[in-house]
Amino acid sequence: MEIRKISHNLSVSPQITPADFAELRMAGFRSVICNRPDGEGADQPTFAEIEKAAEAAGLEARYIPIVSGKVSDADAVTFDTALQELPGPVLAYCRTGTRSTTLWALAEGARGTALPDILKSTKSAGYDMSGVARRIANGGKTPTETADATHDIVIVGGGAAGISVAASLLARAGDLDIAIIDPQDVHYYQPGWTMVGGGVFAPGVTARTMASLIPRGVAWIKAAVAAFEPDKNALILDGCRVVRYNRLIVAPGLKLDWDAVEGLPGTLGRNGVTSNYRYDLAPYTWELVQGMKQGKAIFTQPPMPIKCAGAPQKALYLSADHWYRSGALKNINIEFCNAGGVLFGVKEYVPALERYIEKYNAKLSFAHNLVRIDGPARLAWFEKTNADGTKETVEKSFDMIHVVPPQTAPDFIRVSPLADGAGWVDVDQTTLRHKTFENIWSLGDVMNAPNAKTAAAARKQAPVVANNLLADMGRARGIAHYDGYGSCPLTVERGKIVLAEFGYGGKLLPSFPGFLIDGTKPSRLSWLLKERLLPPVYWKAMLRGREWMAKPEIIG
Repeated sequence: MEIRKISHNLSVSPQITPADFAELRMAGFRSVICNRPDGEGADQPTFAEIEKAAEAAGLEARYIPIVSGKVSDADAVTFDTALQELPGPVLAYCRTGTRSTTLWALAEGARGTALPDILKSTKSAGYDMSGVARRIANGGKTPTETADATHDIVIVGGGAAGISVAASLLARAGDLDIAIIDPQDVHYYQPGWTMVGGGVFAPGVTARTMASLIPRGVAWIKAAVAAFEPDKNALILDGCRVVRYNRLIVAPGLKLDWDAVEGLPGTLGRNGVTSNYRYDLAPYTWELVQGMKQGKAIFTQPPMPIKCAGAPQKALYLSADHWYRSGALKNINIEFCNAGGVLFGVKEYVPALERYIEKYNAKLSFAHNLVRIDGPARLAWFEKTNADGTKETVEKSFDMIHVVPPQTAPDFIRVSPLADGAGWVDVDQTTLRHKTFENIWSLGDVMNAPNAKTAAAARKQAPVVANNLLADMGRARGIAHYDGYGSCPLTVERGKIVLAEFGYGGKLLPSFPGFLIDGTKPSRLSWLLKERLLPPVYWKAMLRGREWMAKPEIIG
């Protein structure tokens, strides 16, 4: 925890956790303010978890969620009112502390505090509020004609897609002026979380510092994007700073919407409620699996699209395999509640998966969408869609439930000029170029091509975007085409995987000859690929521009 003092009554901090409250109490804090909306990050505890920990430590907690970069004057008034009402000293936090500092700066500006005094206080705490000062001085406007930074190529997002495309660009032209915008300090290998939840990987092997992975020569702007102004080739960042570009790549991933399930945020990580979709919860999955000897285990899958559509049932298979091997399976009832209508979207892989569903004696409940949960009561409610289209609410009890949250494009994408009607970045599915703005490309989970949202897809997309952007600059020949490739290694048991590889329209796109790996059947070699080979391929090849088995098809 990194506490930075702003004033006599206020300190700010990046994201805190429930475990930090003993230290906060010892430091004399009496209240906390959360300025970060639930679901922004994969390792983020919900406010309900924070509030419960604060109450246990004798601190007050207040929720004033602010979408990154969307700090309004009304928000500043609300924040200032909270500071007056809450017992001090107060700690306010968000993802990096910038939003909390921005709220304070605007509130101080509104009350007439001199700008030099505001900037002095925020700078001493390590926050650059020059953009906020400009906003105060210009009556709330943030002019994009004057930029705080300008780069030839700007990449929004430092996840798998963003770092991979930066590395692919530099592998082709090492003299490029590139910047990555991302506020996170930690980069996660999210495909590994299934293995953490199955007791195969330790959590730490799935995390590395962002600074260690951003390619040498690429500028890192450690901030969140608030808004796009594509007509002016400009981005507005959290804190009202402006970055301009000649070409833009958009790859911020997607948002896990925990709040879309009533009661879920307050019970995550306790009461038998877990999810492999969050770094800090995947170990709890394995803890529950090991401790369960009898009872009811439910695994859920929300409506599409979601990242790694096979992950919900991967959790089921690895859990069931442990119970099978330990002899507990005969005393455990397993149910897979899927909001969709099929076990897997590519029919060739379904027979092998159904055999494992039968082996583990799991019940399949299709058209069941989780809408509400009561952790202490161990009850979950599902909206069931019947064959005639009518809906009913179904109540189910559980001893353990693995929840996959609904997923959407990030808020700052959904409200931007780049989005289609559903909120995703609108691209040509072959070239991954934006349909309206010719100097913008997108890849990864955030764009609207009809492909599976997997890290394997991003691995194939990065060289396509790199080639096509450089072709637009006159530094590459031909246009690269993306065929919709995605891969989902379905961990059907410890030691065997059904290696699903497919492209647009469900076309099978195997990477290996059938005599080596038949992806429609469980394979030990596929397990070795997932456990031993894919992590180093991710860290040492994909994120470094080494396009092993990912060379794009070039047309023209």
